[in-house]
Amino acid sequence: MSPTVEPRSMSPAQARALFRDTSVATTAGFSLGYAQANLIALDKKYAFDFLLFAQRNPKPCPVLGVLESGQLSSELLPGGDIRTDIPSYRIFRHGKLVDETPDATAYWTDDTVAFLIGCSFTFEQALLQAGVPVAHIAQGRNVPMYRTNIPCAPAGVFSGPMVVSMRPIPAAKVADAVRVTSRYPAVHGAPVHVGDPAAIGITDLDNPDFGEAVDIAPGEIPVFWACGVTPQSVVMDSTPDLAICHSPGKMLVTDIRDSFYQVP
Repeated sequence: MSPTVEPRSMSPAQARALFRDTSVATTAGFSLGYAQANLIALDKKYAFDFLLFAQRNPKPCPVLGVLESGQLSSELLPGGDIRTDIPSYRIFRHGKLVDETPDATAYWTDDTVAFLIGCSFTFEQALLQAGVPVAHIAQGRNVPMYRTNIPCAPAGVFSGPMVVSMRPIPAAKVADAVRVTSRYPAVHGAPVHVGDPAAIGITDLDNPDFGEAVDIAPGEIPVFWACGVTPQSVVMDSTPDLAICHSPGKMLVTDIRDSFYQVP
């Protein structure tokens, strides 16, 4: 691949090829116009419980696709390999983070089922086109994410709090941000909270649980969207034997156009 290709202009296949052997801070801004996805992969004995959990919690866990045991690619990553095509993976054993690796092949088994969950990076181009600034892209940082006091509806072995991503939005643009993102329900949709972080259990915006803090300018209001890192929060509380997840902010870039997930 030519090193002169800008991340925003890369095809999804080019981006995934880059991620196999190159570290990136975040996939935000890569392959503009294409949807991105979160990952949680579990042994098939947990698959029904997690699918039920996602069905009960569609705001933080909208399922874009499921790769059955033995399946490594799909229409979301044609010709790809879900074990290697994300920039970085987090490995949890019994709820504890034990490894972070660019290649999850050693942890994958014939019984691993992978869930691809909608990601709010997908609607960021629509925000920019509507004149709504996206701070973490402008500041070259990973999006800040926070565990909240909002409980998810439990299912089977899975329970835990919702994680949210935060984008500071100029007060005059908040209504635009809500309007634009509400048209993308498959990638978290409209915000779950606007304003006071303490109201949802966040004590310090400068210390996110995942990602990086961003600068908030005078006149900007913190706006919070449900986040696909929620399954990792749930894994920490529910302690399945093994869970393979993406590293927060480092997503699967899919071959599906973000407009596919836009509703009228």
